[in-house]
Amino acid sequence: MSLNTTPNDDLRAEPQLTAADRCDACGAQAYVRATVNGTELLFCAHHAKKHQEKLEAIAESWHDESARLLEDSRA
Repeated sequence: MSLNTTPNDDLRAEPQLTAADRCDACGAQAYVRATVNGTELLFCAHHAKKHQEKLEAIAESWHDESARLLEDSRA
């Protein structure tokens, strides 16, 4: 597994998540994209954190933009 936690400057490598991307668990805005068995899974920050330990063990990639939540609160 390659754990890919991307700082905001490296978002060019992977498409940025938008407000249209929704958490597969609850429908909230997604801030994390995990690829598991070739399938893209999207999670809000809450559900990503809740399942991170188990998912990291099996995920092919992990793209985390949850730091954007802190940027939004500072603006």
